[in-house]
This record gives sequence, structure tokens and C-alpha cells, in this order.
Amino acid sequence: MPKIKVYSTPTCPYCQLLKEYLKEHNIDFEDVDVSKDQAALQELQEKTGALAVPVVDIDGEIIIGFDKPKIDQILNIKD
Repeated sequence: MPKIKVYSTPTCPYCQLLKEYLKEHNIDFEDVDVSKDQAALQELQEKTGALAVPVVDIDGEIIIGFDKPKIDQILNIKD
């Protein structure tokens, strides 16, 4: 199983949709709240060059936003 880290904030609706989608497919992930973790916010900015959420890191592959087709492709999800 790939290592998945989701950078999010509690007020971001797309963050919530992304996390619900991963849970629906029984995919384990680490949720990182960048609104409370300054080091994680800096890490996010270094990885993406931006401060937008959600961002998904799947084994080093960075996806900005809830890009369902790309997530499905990387994780081989078939609906």
C-alpha cells in the first residue's frame, strides 16, 4: 500500500470530499492540518510552491486539489 499524506484544513470543502473519497475506498492516509502545523505548512509550500489545499502526496507524487481521475489512476481505483 502506498504512503499517502493529505495536507488539508478543517474549513476546506474539497479537503473533506477528498478524505471522504479515500475513506470510502478503504485507503489509509495521514491527514495533516496545515492550519495548526506550521512545519507542515512550510513542507507543503516546499513541495508545491503554493499554499493551496488539498494536496495529496502519494509516495512522492504530488497532486494539487481533489483531482479524482489522477488519484484513481495512481491508486488504481475503479468505480
